[in-house]
Amino acid sequence: MGATFADRYGPCGLVAGAAVGLGAEWARQLAARRLDLVLIDRNGDLLDVTAHEVETAYGVAVRRVSLDLARADLLEALRPHVVDREIGLVVYNAAIGSVAPFLELDAAQIQSILDVNCRAPLLLAHALLPAMVRRGRGGLILMSSLSGNIGSAQLAAYAASKAFALVAADALWAELRECGVDVLAVQPGSTRTPGWLSSQPAENEGSGLPVMEPADVVREALAALGVEPVVVPGELNRQGAAALASLPRRQAIELMSAVTGQLVPNHRPRR
Repeated sequence: MGATFADRYGPCGLVAGAAVGLGAEWARQLAARRLDLVLIDRNGDLLDVTAHEVETAYGVAVRRVSLDLARADLLEALRPHVVDREIGLVVYNAAIGSVAPFLELDAAQIQSILDVNCRAPLLLAHALLPAMVRRGRGGLILMSSLSGNIGSAQLAAYAASKAFALVAADALWAELRECGVDVLAVQPGSTRTPGWLSSQPAENEGSGLPVMEPADVVREALAALGVEPVVVPGELNRQGAAALASLPRRQAIELMSAVTGQLVPNHRPRR
């Protein structure tokens, strides 16, 4: 009898950025595969809603951790919540998805993007991967983005952070695969999440690009875990990424910027 998903990546999964959107869907699909969960998000109220839904629907144990992943003492703050859990899979879904001209971001916003999108996933990986290596099994999933392949207008800081996640996952895949630990970068395109919706013009949801549902993104990602180092969910997204990669760099940047330049800045609360 073959090993189950829970045998390979259980008994407990950790999802950072789990309250809504893709993070909540990660929680649902991991729970459906019989993993207990540690769910982290800075929005405790929304996190409670997702945690209750998952507990009720799947009967797994869910630990809620309301925590700002940008805090300086991140590992110390998280340790009491995971010290008694055997974490077999880490999904780093949290991100500050700022859409804005770079010079309109203030220094604090740039620091938050670096802390949440770059610093925190590396710290969590460095803290939680050694136990997986000792056990000879486990997994790490870093949520990158297709925006991390080509720089484009209004996404300088965000897209650069997603390129960071992609390259970090590539390297960890190479280093850890012989240790029995699977690493995967996931590069979604436009996905119907609260963050994506916050940047769409009210009169035109999307820009003619394919839009995926969170459930489909997570389903394809889980199918790729342990098979590939990176996955681009959605056939149209894969075709689009391949087409962009075939263009001269300048042309690809200009083409992407024509699309992202139309996005609604979301770095300040809307009035």
